[in-house]
Amino acid sequence: MRDTIPFESLYAHGFVRIAVGTPRVSVANPAINAARTVELAFRADRCGALLTLFPELGLSGYSIDDLVQQDALLDEVERAIVDLLAGTRELRTILVVGAPLRSESKLFNCALVIHRGLLLGIVPKAYLPNYREFYEGRHYAAADEAVHDRITVAGQRIPFGSDLLFTSAALQDFTLHVEICEDLWVPIPPSSCAALAGASVLANLSASNATIGKAEFRRLLCKSQSARCVAAYAYAGTGYGESTTDLTWDGHGLVCENGELLAESKRFVMEGQIITADIDLDRLRQERTRLTSFNDCVRAHKGLLGMRRIEVPLEAPTDAIALQREIPRYPFVPSDTALLDERCEEAYAIQVQGLARRLEAVSNKVVIGLSGGLDSTQALLVAVKTMDKLGLPRSNILAYSLPGFATTEHTRANASRLMQRLGVSAGEIDIRPSAMQMLRDIGHPYARGEALFDITFENVQAGERASHLFRLANLHAALVVGTSDLSELALGYTTYGVGDQMSHYAVNASVPKTLIRHLVGWMARNGQLDWNVRETLEDILRSQMTPELIPASEGKTVSAEDTVGPYELQDFNLYYLSRFGFRPSKVAFLAFHAWSRRGQGTWPSSIPEVERREYDLVVIKRWLGVFIQRFFQSSQFKRSALPNGPKVGSGGSLSPRGDWRAPSDATADAWLKELRSGVPERAT
Repeated sequence: MRDTIPFESLYAHGFVRIAVGTPRVSVANPAINAARTVELAFRADRCGALLTLFPELGLSGYSIDDLVQQDALLDEVERAIVDLLAGTRELRTILVVGAPLRSESKLFNCALVIHRGLLLGIVPKAYLPNYREFYEGRHYAAADEAVHDRITVAGQRIPFGSDLLFTSAALQDFTLHVEICEDLWVPIPPSSCAALAGASVLANLSASNATIGKAEFRRLLCKSQSARCVAAYAYAGTGYGESTTDLTWDGHGLVCENGELLAESKRFVMEGQIITADIDLDRLRQERTRLTSFNDCVRAHKGLLGMRRIEVPLEAPTDAIALQREIPRYPFVPSDTALLDERCEEAYAIQVQGLARRLEAVSNKVVIGLSGGLDSTQALLVAVKTMDKLGLPRSNILAYSLPGFATTEHTRANASRLMQRLGVSAGEIDIRPSAMQMLRDIGHPYARGEALFDITFENVQAGERASHLFRLANLHAALVVGTSDLSELALGYTTYGVGDQMSHYAVNASVPKTLIRHLVGWMARNGQLDWNVRETLEDILRSQMTPELIPASEGKTVSAEDTVGPYELQDFNLYYLSRFGFRPSKVAFLAFHAWSRRGQGTWPSSIPEVERREYDLVVIKRWLGVFIQRFFQSSQFKRSALPNGPKVGSGGSLSPRGDWRAPSDATADAWLKELRSGVPERAT
């Protein structure tokens, strides 16, 4: 199906749009309620939704009390259902509508699942509240009181029960389950069993009245249920027009996905409204596949999971329906300032805890090479905070500047100032003589005066720095603290063996470059440091990211991003490829949605306007290809030999003992092929 849908459409990339409708209610007036439901259904269909959810007992109104037992009203409800079916034959969207229905000399509080004018299934409410302001037990029978698994409605025998799942061959990962209001508020909601049986989209028709603080509790319930079930959870609460004899109704609509609130309606609105959210079905499937405990739970409860499946002939829109979901440009960096501060503080706490325990086990001294760049600055700050936490003198940090052939006075001065102002033991060793000796020993042309700045030239310098640090650690019975970060490890932009890839403990190994920038910035703002330290940190933050291995005077490229791509874009690719295993075409689609000129990605507030860049699809595709080649084929052998280091973020690490285990001799052909075939050269 995805092959027939434009690249720019959300339906080409495993998303589905769902809508929650809140019509204005007319109490005990099914004809008007049906008409208003149809009106909102058309609005949802026009905006590309394939599922539209309405409130509990929406055709009759929830607050009708004993009127629900009147045959005249129930007859009118059945006529309204016929009108509803006739009025929605042309719509692509599945409708889930609430109504009271008679069967087996009982009355059931039901959800009707409708598509293309056909009634596909009816779900009765499982748990009936009969406390405080609720007394549904007076009127309704619970789902398990039904004798038959089909009932007659609109002249048809329709599948009936809380065990119905609605699936679609066109949307492979779309499976819908429906429950009603109180069903969510019990210890084991029906949707929990449905999720274990394969439901990915859970829908709740509700008539929860408004009281102070109740909305927040609903959010908590919906978010937590979506997280526990690794599913989407849509909630439609009834609103204005219900009787206010003793209660009021706020029309609260919610859409959550795996613990995250995606969309929420305005409460206490007098007219009908629609909210929509785009659900990532690929992500839900990937998460369930990775969470082995989820499928352990499926196995443990398989005796409870006998559910009936009803196929829905869904047709995804073939026009280019743009994704409405916000995609963070910096997935490792929260856009909210307060949350970013909280995450930075926690990241430091994790890094410090890891290094502190290692020092207690091995040594009370560390050796660190300081370049004046971001990564080594972050590692030094972690070491300083660790010594402070352990009550050890900062002089136990043996920090060395190790200038080489391309070291600039600017970074050299920053490294020197930072060491002095933080009060650590500072030293400098010029590696040029030993590097030149190595170049002479191996017969490199540079030693004969030729300007050859190849990979050997670069790695000799990186190797000399690491060799000095390890021998210094031997000399002082200290621990070498690694500085290389997650982004460099993903791209293989580290020198293997005796180079910056190796250390005794790698505090930055699971921290991406984009987050390190913010960690250093947070320390400058909130780290309770002297003003002169903050000044140096701010200067380091303004400096260009470069390994300083090739002399700039030779006119050669010195920016790391010219070689491996913009780190902000490559961290984006890393997150979605390693964390979720998405197809390259989907990663490119998400990047285009977030980073292009017409994109809707969110910026961390800490990124200045002047630094906010945009990327078109051509650039996105190019650098994604570079990432795939380097990540899947060229650099796994480096990650397979990583030293120990703490996992910091939920985005994962690349440790071979943790989140990422892969062969060092694999090829990237499958990913590159999918990128070429799945992503056009430019957007339409």
